[in-house]
Amino acid sequence: MTEIKTKNVLVIGAGIAGMQSALLLAEKNHRVSVLDNAPAIGGFFPLLDRTFPTNSCGVCFLSPKPPAYCPIYESDYNENIELLTSCEIKSLKGSAGNFKVSYIQKPKYIASDKCTLCGKCAEVCPAETQSELGGGIEKRKAVYMPFPQAIPRSYTIDDSVCTKCGECLKVCGPGAIYLGDIEKEKKLRAGAIVLGFGFEPFQAERRGEYGIGRYKNVVSSVQYERMLSYSAATGGLPKRFSDGKIPKKVAMIQCVGSRDVSCGQGYCSSICCMYAAKQAMISKDRNNDLDIAIFYMDVRTMGKDYERYYERAKNEYGIRYVRSSVSCVREMQRNKDLKITYADESGNLKEENFDMVVLSTGFTPPRGIKETAKKLSVELNEYNFCGTEEFSPTRTNVPGIFVAGAFSKPMDIPETVVEASGAAADVSEFLGGVEHGNPEGIKPVSDNTDDAVNDEALRIGVFICDKKNTLSEKLDIDDITRDFTDDLDVTAVHRIDVTSLDEGVARIVNEISEKKLNRVLAAGYRCVALKRVLKDRSEAVSSGACRIYVAGIGEQCADVHDTGSKAALSKAKSMIRAGLCRAKQAAPGKDDRRKLDSRVLVVGGGVAGLTSCMSLAGQGMDVTLVEKDGNLGSRDISYRYTAKGSDVQALVRKMVTEVESNPSIEVLRNTRLTAMEGNWGRFRSKVSLGNGDSKEIEHGAVIFATGGSEAVPDDYQYGKHENIITQNLFEQMIFEEDKKALIAGTIVMIQCVGSRDEKHPYCSRVCCLNAVKNSLIIKKMNPDVDVFVLYRDIRTYGFFEKLYFDARNKGVIFINYEQDEKPWVSVENGVIKVSCEDKVAAERVTLKADLLVLSSGIVPDEDNVRLAEVAKLDINDDGFFNGVNAKSAPLDSIDRGKYFAGLCHSPNLIEDVISQGKAAAARASALLYAGYEEYPEHQAYVNERRCSGCGLCVTACPYDARVLDDVSVKAAVLPDLCHGCGTCVISCPNGASQQYGFERSTMFEVLNEVMG
Repeated sequence: MTEIKTKNVLVIGAGIAGMQSALLLAEKNHRVSVLDNAPAIGGFFPLLDRTFPTNSCGVCFLSPKPPAYCPIYESDYNENIELLTSCEIKSLKGSAGNFKVSYIQKPKYIASDKCTLCGKCAEVCPAETQSELGGGIEKRKAVYMPFPQAIPRSYTIDDSVCTKCGECLKVCGPGAIYLGDIEKEKKLRAGAIVLGFGFEPFQAERRGEYGIGRYKNVVSSVQYERMLSYSAATGGLPKRFSDGKIPKKVAMIQCVGSRDVSCGQGYCSSICCMYAAKQAMISKDRNNDLDIAIFYMDVRTMGKDYERYYERAKNEYGIRYVRSSVSCVREMQRNKDLKITYADESGNLKEENFDMVVLSTGFTPPRGIKETAKKLSVELNEYNFCGTEEFSPTRTNVPGIFVAGAFSKPMDIPETVVEASGAAADVSEFLGGVEHGNPEGIKPVSDNTDDAVNDEALRIGVFICDKKNTLSEKLDIDDITRDFTDDLDVTAVHRIDVTSLDEGVARIVNEISEKKLNRVLAAGYRCVALKRVLKDRSEAVSSGACRIYVAGIGEQCADVHDTGSKAALSKAKSMIRAGLCRAKQAAPGKDDRRKLDSRVLVVGGGVAGLTSCMSLAGQGMDVTLVEKDGNLGSRDISYRYTAKGSDVQALVRKMVTEVESNPSIEVLRNTRLTAMEGNWGRFRSKVSLGNGDSKEIEHGAVIFATGGSEAVPDDYQYGKHENIITQNLFEQMIFEEDKKALIAGTIVMIQCVGSRDEKHPYCSRVCCLNAVKNSLIIKKMNPDVDVFVLYRDIRTYGFFEKLYFDARNKGVIFINYEQDEKPWVSVENGVIKVSCEDKVAAERVTLKADLLVLSSGIVPDEDNVRLAEVAKLDINDDGFFNGVNAKSAPLDSIDRGKYFAGLCHSPNLIEDVISQGKAAAARASALLYAGYEEYPEHQAYVNERRCSGCGLCVTACPYDARVLDDVSVKAAVLPDLCHGCGTCVISCPNGASQQYGFERSTMFEVLNEVMG
């Protein structure tokens, strides 16, 4: 008997990758179980106060439908996500579509549904240990909260530290503690699995010469990160452990546990250079007199806007960068200062004293990953990261099991977000696509609902929402309920427990049904989440027959006042009265739904665009692909092979064939996008066809994948000798076995041509790798050839570091140069000469080159500027499209429903371009999944009797949602475009512009209630 395939998904690992995949899949109605061995979700994210390159947080943009909360809370609030913390995988049986997973639920000893977070258990606990948050620089008890924002919201007990003394039992009023708890084996079914294990910091003690663990003032980068947090015991300032003083001079040593074959870490961890720059800049912000030196081999700031960040660190903050490999650190016995011995670029030994040394540690796969991978039958690479294919970056060797984030390779947050989104797209495809919502099948709002609600007698239900008795302990609930039971418009007043959101919602839904409530005021905790879920659970709420209002007397009142405070009680009553006033006075809102167009427009037919098309079609969506050239993938054909040896041309041909033969994909060649209007879900675009005709396309979202191209060099005598060529042309010559390349005796490559300069102040990311790749291939074809690579920093990040190591072993000679001492190229009597300063040899060298290969950078498509105007997109100073948040929503435009993928966003390798194509498809499909969207609750409207037709609101509206009617010359609102921001209300001199729920008369009444 064939078992039914399930669309449930298991996500293992609850860090950034796991949460991102889970949120996207949950948005498309997959039931997602998120399993993690830690007692709280979030991974390393709670450690980070700020992230580069913005020095802000912004991780709330992870949600597929902003505005949203932090993803930790979004994962908790989402009714399609089940959180399984303190759990470990035991075994896996079954196959793709029907996995049977056994897991161990470790004992927690504290019931989260009973714990009131009073903290008394931790106060009396006598057992202490080092806190995991921040690498152990702070202490915690055996009974502890993992971090202040921890989800699940409960204390937990570390049984490896707990002495079972029982002191916590004596003070736990709710009886939430059970020290006899045992581990339990549980089971679940999943159609697909996403591995988001993340990483662990390298144990710096393995580099004993640096003294961590022996010298008090040598700390790891994780410990230093915690010091810079305002919530840490240090108050956000780095301090010496030896005497508690604020250091005046700090050294940061890079590549501790990275690029080091001696300790099995032969790869580059990719993010250490950037987080060191961030930590140095934040330190300088806190103490401008601080002297910081960063000791490095190569600076690898190759992400979008990262090069500018690095330049800011040097030029604006005065961070010293010292190119050197530090040999040892010694402690001075008298004052515990630290002496660093290092060799400068000329090989001379130097010594320098510092108050503190920070070791920028690399990252490793999680401990125990070999055993876990064996249980899942997942193959690992030589470094014990997940093994994947280059052109399928999220797929493991096991069908139905996918990987996301740093478990596949070292990566930072933007790449993690992208790959996790791509994994979600692959899962959705694999499980048979999404079943789109059916707006026609949903009961529509009746035409007279507003009038019915407005005219009939008010029946208001007031629900005091308590959570684990926290509200009851702070406020007199009986006193509050007595105040409102006599209100003639109030039908019922109840205290409900919303510790379990499902139970709280069920109670309210039942009351709405039994007592025919047409207004509900939720006052207390989790009110916003209640309102969100009630729209899905109650027909009366979803149809507009019953309206929901909230009063945050939990977080905004009880939590910020002392227990029993009369002021808190008075404030809570005022907030409830204000909420009731709004419920009574507000004009009926506009609850109509608008149908969303599920078609997605993809602009650009390269690898990124083709990937998006196939992914969207695989998820059951219709796609229109617009390509300005006559052939799909024409630009990508110029690339022959990747550094891993994969055939780019074969990939492109395969993708083109699949797209052209897919009935869900409409392909328009020789076509340009000329106009776009509307809002997400209801875009109207015009395109100019190759035959001169135009066509209108209706679509719900758009993905821009317009690509980029190799920069044309304007230096180094390019164009003045046929043997001065670009790296791309050199690759083609190798591929075609051109004799000119094969018989060359000396080949010189110059890096950063058209990158990292005044005209193009960014790193093109691929140039170093292409140079190393082609050097190895030409050396294999002609072992006698001399290859010289003149570079500023070799940026073979991640596992590509092995290629750099191999190139040096094969005899490729790398010579470093600085930006202000660029190589000099001359052509004399047909001979190409390249001269540069060799700092190691301490002399100027001149090379006669048979071939001079210029590693030129990547520039965005020249059409980006025009498209930015047509589609109202933001582009940066370099001409690449800008995402709404560089860290957590790198591919989302500021306007919802518009996404970016590939080289139009930033220079990238082809495997990353594929990930971006899938990620953009995942974001677009999640946005349009439901098939309908409610208009904003507080949408604007116009009182025509007061409107003078001045047009100020039309000018002020940032979303073009206002027009002047041609006949009446009165302002009108375009509901599809209105976001309910209220700008028009502020600008209107006559009070004609109003918002549902925020009418002036209503707000004056509300203010009267609040002010007493």
